[in-house]
Amino acid sequence: MFTQNICMVHYCRNLALSSFDKNGKIIEAKGYCLDHIPDPGNAKNEIYKYINENEIIVGLNACGLILKDIDFSNKQFYGCNFTHCTFQNIHSQNVKFKLCMFDFAIFNDCNFIKNNTVFTSFSGCTFSHTLFTSSDMIQDNFNGITAFQSSFDDSDLFNSRICFANLVDTSFRNCNLKKTQFIGTSTQNVSFKMSNTREAVFDQTNQDNDANENSSFGNSIVDGVR
Repeated sequence: MFTQNICMVHYCRNLALSSFDKNGKIIEAKGYCLDHIPDPGNAKNEIYKYINENEIIVGLNACGLILKDIDFSNKQFYGCNFTHCTFQNIHSQNVKFKLCMFDFAIFNDCNFIKNNTVFTSFSGCTFSHTLFTSSDMIQDNFNGITAFQSSFDDSDLFNSRICFANLVDTSFRNCNLKKTQFIGTSTQNVSFKMSNTREAVFDQTNQDNDANENSSFGNSIVDGVR
C-alpha cells in the first residue's frame, strides 16, 4: 500500500504526495500535501513522469492531483491513492488496479476499456461521460457515487457495492451482477438489459424508484415488479 505520510505542516492532516529519489523511484520520506507543497507543478510533473515511465506502479500517492490527457494503457497499479483526484480525457485500455483508492475522485470524459479492477474503492466518486466497458470490476466499492451518461456495459461486477448511489442515463447492459448490491440507490433511465439482476440485491425503495423512472431491466422482470 501507499505510504501514509501526513503533511509536514503541523496543523494539516492530509496525506503527503509521493516523493522520489534522484533515479525517479518512490521513497518513503516526509513531505507535503498538494495544498502545501512548495512547488506543486514540479510534484505533478514527477508523478506524471513516474506513471509514463513505469508499467508496474506500487504505492503511488497522487491525492488531489488533476490527471489529464495521460495514457494508463497496459499499466498495473497496486495500493495507489488517487483520492480527490480529477481525471479528464483519460482514454486507456487493459489497465489493472488492485487495492487502490479513488474515493471522491471526479472522472470527466474518460474511457477505461477492458480494465481489471479488484478490491478497489470508488466511494463518493462522480462519473460524467465515462466508460468502464468490457471490464472485470470485482469486489469494488462504488457506494455513494454519482454517474451521468456513463456505462459499465459487458462488465463483471461480481460482489461489488453500488449502494446509496445516484445513477442517471447510465447503463449496466450484459453485466454479471451476481451478489452486486444496489441498496438505497436512485436510478433514472438506467438500463440493466441482459444482466443477471435476479442475482443482484435491490431494496424495495430502489425497486420503486426503478419502476417510477422507467429503468430497463431486460430479462430481469420477475414477481410482477417490472
